[in-house]
Amino acid sequence: MSERWKPSVTVAGIIEQGGKFLLVEEETPEGLMLNNPAGHLELGESPEEACIREVLEETAYSFTPEHLVGAYLSRFQRRKPHATQAMGALDTPEALEDITYLRFAFCGKLGAHNPKLDLDKGIVRTLWLDIEEIRASRSLHRSPLLLRCAEDYLSGQRFALSSVRTDESVYRPLVRQ
Repeated sequence: MSERWKPSVTVAGIIEQGGKFLLVEEETPEGLMLNNPAGHLELGESPEEACIREVLEETAYSFTPEHLVGAYLSRFQRRKPHATQAMGALDTPEALEDITYLRFAFCGKLGAHNPKLDLDKGIVRTLWLDIEEIRASRSLHRSPLLLRCAEDYLSGQRFALSSVRTDESVYRPLVRQ
């Protein structure tokens, strides 16, 4: 039997004020890119808790999710970090890293900014862009979901936080055998 496929679960804060969205500029293997404040779900936390943590780590703002904007599935391919011509063509499956992301995007209230907090490693700065500036910067988007989430938010798409349930088993300590 082949290895089970597992998408990477991520969360994102879709934060809008005065017609502008809070984004981050971050260092990636593809160069400086724009993204929503976003990151990976960690062991022992709910998607909502992960979003609160990621927004704080990447922007130094507190954040309170109020609604789920949506759940999104996307696929990303890039050259493996150590792929070389010696491995053959650089666009072969052996030279490519293939990642699928399952993103839970939340909107809510932006809280206080704490200028004493350092931003996560790789985050260069935060910035505020309106939807036209986001559309015009597509070549700099780390994920196609940046624009999709902003457009869904602007269209009024909202779901109750209770539509994402976290079972209590997530918070139990691991029992090693």
